[in-house]
Amino acid sequence: MSPALPDGEDAPRDGALPQWVAAGAENRGFGVYVHVPFCTVRCGYCDFNTYTATELGGGASQVNYADTALREIDLAQRVMGQAGLPHRTANTVFFGGGTPTMLKARDLTKILEGVKSAWGLTPGAEVTTEANPDSVTPEYLETLAAAGFTRVSFGMQSAVPAVLATLERTHDPRRIPDVVRWAREAGLDVSLDLIYGTPGESMADWRASLEAVLDTGVDHVSAYALVVEPGTKMAAQVRRGQLELPSEDDQAAKYELADELLTAAGFEWYEVSNWARRVDGELKACRHNLAYWRGDDWWGVGPGAHSYLGSDMHTEFNTNTAGNPNRESDSETDSDTNVDAHAGLRWWNVKHPIRYASLLESGSSPAAGRERLSASEAQLERVMLGIRLSEGLPLSVLSPPARSRVAAHIAQGLVDPAAVFAGRIILTRKGRLLADSVIRDLTD
Repeated sequence: MSPALPDGEDAPRDGALPQWVAAGAENRGFGVYVHVPFCTVRCGYCDFNTYTATELGGGASQVNYADTALREIDLAQRVMGQAGLPHRTANTVFFGGGTPTMLKARDLTKILEGVKSAWGLTPGAEVTTEANPDSVTPEYLETLAAAGFTRVSFGMQSAVPAVLATLERTHDPRRIPDVVRWAREAGLDVSLDLIYGTPGESMADWRASLEAVLDTGVDHVSAYALVVEPGTKMAAQVRRGQLELPSEDDQAAKYELADELLTAAGFEWYEVSNWARRVDGELKACRHNLAYWRGDDWWGVGPGAHSYLGSDMHTEFNTNTAGNPNRESDSETDSDTNVDAHAGLRWWNVKHPIRYASLLESGSSPAAGRERLSASEAQLERVMLGIRLSEGLPLSVLSPPARSRVAAHIAQGLVDPAAVFAGRIILTRKGRLLADSVIRDLTD
């Protein structure tokens, strides 16, 4: 069962946006996320908004999904223009899920063409799709590349069959080198996603997975600790004693091994769970995810997708200078028209594909709710996200009480002292292991 949507205020049925989201937009990048909610099976650990064919009836078929997504793209272009947002080409497009490659290649390219028609793509734009290793062929990948896709991210998770079985992943790990080769021959950059800390996974299993990744020669790796979310099948198995979760020490040791092996192979960490190589001087990081972490704008297309506009996280927030108190009010803002009072707008679509499709077919927005972030809330998010990056965070972003606590983190080996001397907060490897506790201490 996918998690419930957040609480928030009702979103307008016509999708109208408050005009204050346009303030500073010319200084922010813009990206598009497309959620494809279909999977062949539901993995026991997964709590994403995904559905198998047996869970869906009429009105939400894969065959019609591209046309449904195009309706939301049309709505997005219209309401962004009505809110006074400047025209911005998309720097990045990311197809996630679910399994986007369950759709026919022509459907993914059709949606991408819709994005190009609505906003255009920045020269050199990054266009990524996630894929299961068993859901693509050489011809499929060649079609995507010809349409303008530049990158594919395969959900490898593990190279060990027993670990994949526990995760209920269906692909054959022996297929990984093949799909990587096919993608690279098609001209696509390739990322592999791994999960560590699966119940029963040994350190030898984890090393085997890392070595298998390195053998493929990919330039990007994501490695995430397994989190067993409430309501999932795996959570029930753990509760019944059928599966035993690893200790925190085991998880930490596996992260350290990943960082050691990847660093030795020429990868650089650029976010706590992500590593990339440099190719011709360019770090092959996922630019779409970096845009999230740096606070750019994005529109999320699809059931359950989230969108975010109107928060300039690249500058310090100042209640005296960030807004224009004389700005004309609009129907979607309250009596406080100071832009700083609402530093960001986040909203989310209805979760179920049938409801999502029916709203768009009726001419309504699929948004289920939204929230307005104050300047202080947006600044808090900047700290929470920015501190996870290898580029770090300016000390000036922290509150004076938080800055006074940085020395203690240096003493504990969690923060790089040289970076602090240069005016930034950058986590050490030990600090990355304890990133959540550092963030909590620096945001209180």
